[in-house]
Amino acid sequence: MRPVKRGPSPRTGDFESYRDARPFLVARLGLYCSYCERRVVTQLAVEHLQPKDGPHGRPDLKGRWENYLLACVNCNSTKGDKRVVFKELLFPDRDNTFVALTYQADGKVEPAQGLADPLREMTPATLALTGLDKRISEARDENGRLIAIDRVAQRMEAWLLAESVREDVTSNPGNEAVRRLAVSNARENGFFSIWMTVFTDDPDMRNRLIDAFDGTRASGCFDPATTLPISPAPNPDALADGGKV
Repeated sequence: MRPVKRGPSPRTGDFESYRDARPFLVARLGLYCSYCERRVVTQLAVEHLQPKDGPHGRPDLKGRWENYLLACVNCNSTKGDKRVVFKELLFPDRDNTFVALTYQADGKVEPAQGLADPLREMTPATLALTGLDKRISEARDENGRLIAIDRVAQRMEAWLLAESVREDVTSNPGNEAVRRLAVSNARENGFFSIWMTVFTDDPDMRNRLIDAFDGTRASGCFDPATTLPISPAPNPDALADGGKV
């Protein structure tokens, strides 16, 4: 999950329809799912952190700006109306989720090594909330070939692309055009955390990525010189139970 700053509400008072918040969220966070990080041009929904309906619903927060993020269909439907207690879970608008999670070439998202209690319990629960801990899902096409059809497969594809782009950058040291193209590829495909992981040893590229994904630099979760993650998160919006990691 990419750490972000949502910022203050663009309106005085609550939104009459939560759907009206979408263009403001997109302008500040980009066309990316706040949970799985993939770029979603259509069907990117305004997601209520505290569910608006169901047994744990908070209808009083239905129009509240601070209760909104953006989510793809998969993450939104998996999260559904599950109970959300901020002090027991990690969220990208208030915690440095980049520190808590690691991304692998095989598409897995896992808790980072060495997390202290109670983060060791929070992180798996956070992954389960939106199904980021699910295994790869496969189906057969019309020719009987096995194909991957889910978020895990998309993360694997993003990793391969990021590695290919890194080879181009490494093979063309000092080539500004190649670096700009690399950032463009990252923005177009999403999966910020995968690109940051693949470019671990390139602070210049990582700084470009942090600046390219809206709302990330403003989160204060990355050192502007080294690009190392800052933990606990500064939580610039002063959200409840923020800065746990």
